[in-house]
Parts: sequence; structure tokens; C-alpha cells
Amino acid sequence: MEYRFLGRTGLKVSRLCFGVLTIGPLQANLPLTEGVAILKYAVTRGVNFFDTAEIYGTYPYLRLLFQEVKTPQLIVATKSYAFSAAGMKKSLEKARRELNRDFVDIFLLHEQESALTLRGHREALDFLVKAKERGLVKAVGISTHTVAGVRAALAVPEIEVIHPLLNIQGLGIRDGDRSQMLEAIEAAHALGRGIYLMKPLGGGNLLSEAESALKFAFSQPAAAAVAVGMKTREEVDFNAGVADNLPVPADLKAKISKEKRKLHIEDWCEGCGECASHCPQQALKSGPDGKMHVKEEDCLLCGYCARVCPLFCIKVY
Repeated sequence: MEYRFLGRTGLKVSRLCFGVLTIGPLQANLPLTEGVAILKYAVTRGVNFFDTAEIYGTYPYLRLLFQEVKTPQLIVATKSYAFSAAGMKKSLEKARRELNRDFVDIFLLHEQESALTLRGHREALDFLVKAKERGLVKAVGISTHTVAGVRAALAVPEIEVIHPLLNIQGLGIRDGDRSQMLEAIEAAHALGRGIYLMKPLGGGNLLSEAESALKFAFSQPAAAAVAVGMKTREEVDFNAGVADNLPVPADLKAKISKEKRKLHIEDWCEGCGECASHCPQQALKSGPDGKMHVKEEDCLLCGYCARVCPLFCIKVY
């Protein structure tokens, strides 16, 4: 596995970053021991970088992983929607406590989509900068689904890491196309910002062309790493193989390309619309039956809607 420095943070990360959302309660909801076994297997394939978020509910998996794997030194990035200093303090304390770590390697403001969004979270950002000075955080940054979010981060020198959405078809970029996102990412890289990409498979929508989609993401010189969700050893093998530029066995390629994931809404949905209000892709709508329905062509299977459903009727399969 190749490793690259993440901008100027001093952190050397594996090209393949394990997106831990997939194994957690918003998606596959793997039993703790099963999920940790997949994480440990990824380490044997050279992965040292793990991406999570407070809302994913995956800290218990990582805590156990960190307890059982002492070398190599593993790197974790997490995220919070907190916008105030008090809220971010709670998020950081929760991460340190539940991960059982004295510090968090990378802490991101979750889903920063514009200069306005960043201004609204300035207090939380300032708290993270001070937490870094105290040694509680090693690097500070943002995640974003927009070109405007990347561009806004360029004007804020305290932002060291940017975690943007990019894939071969530009799926999920909310305010532009692939070329515009690439231009913004390359500008950020030129300024020394650490870049690691998200959604290279478009939330599973590009599984039929998984190899070419991943090769596109790993070929980007501005990206130190690419975060990919995984829940099986086969997926780890496939993704690590592509990251290592190794030939992918035909049977493994066929198995991965045939996988199909979807967002499922149970029949007992009452159509309250809470899910739609939290969908970053506007992929949920009310139907004539009074229930919520998903526009599959827009859904990136992030699972953010599932966490706010009051009736627990949304699952990613």
C-alpha cells in the first residue's frame, strides 16, 4: 500500500481510507466483533486511515480496533455538525472518550457547503484550532459535497484538510460538475491543503464500473487518499487491489460489479418528511400515498436520513 502525506499536517496516510459509515448502524449494522474483524483485515492490507463521524455511531468499532491493533499507528478522522464552541467541545470530548484516545488525528466540520456555512461555524472552528494548540487534535478541516465549500475553505488558513466529494461521473456534486470540483481541489492542493476524497463509487451507484471509478479517484494527484465504504473482506481486497494498482481477479470483479445497494423505506412510514429535510442530495420526496419515496438516481446512500426517522423505517441494504 502506498502512503502519502496529507497536505502539511505531518500525517502519512494510506491511499485507501476505510469509510467506517458502511459497517455501522446507519447501513450494514454489523455486530461489533464482525465489524472490527473487517477493520483489522483492512489493516493487514495496509490501511492505516479510517474516516468516521459522530452521527455514524461507529466509535465502538474503532475503539476496539485501536485496543487490539497497536502497530502500525492508526489515523482517524471524524466530523461533527456542531457550530458553537460548547457544542464542538462536547463532540470532541465524546470522540476522545468513546475512541479511548487522548487526541483525535483529524477533526472536520461536517458538510460545510459555502462561505456562509463556514461563517456560521466559525466559533466551532476556532474551538478546534485551540484544541489543536492543546494537543487534543492534530489537524482541522471540513467535509463538503460542493465546489463552493472547497473554494470557501481556501480563504480560511486554519483549514488544513478538505474531504470533498468526487467521482468519475460527478454524482452528488450539488453545485457544479466534475471538472469544476477538480479545479477547486487542485487549487486547494496547490495551497498545501490535505485532500482525501469521498464517494468515489457514488454511494454504490457506480458499482457496475467500480474498477474504473476507483482508478479515476486514485489517479488524482491532488488526493492523498480516497475514502471507500467497505463491509466485507471481498470489498477490502477489491479496493486495496485497485489502490495498489494490482490486477483484480475476474471473479472478484464480477462479484463486486453485481452488488446493488438501495435505500429502503418500510411500509409503516407516515410521511412526516423529517428524512427529506436532512437529505443533502434532495433525494427524498412525498408520494401520493402520503409516504416518503426515494429518487434512486439522486440518492448517495449516506444514511443520514435514517438517523432522523422517528419510526426507524429507513435502512440501507
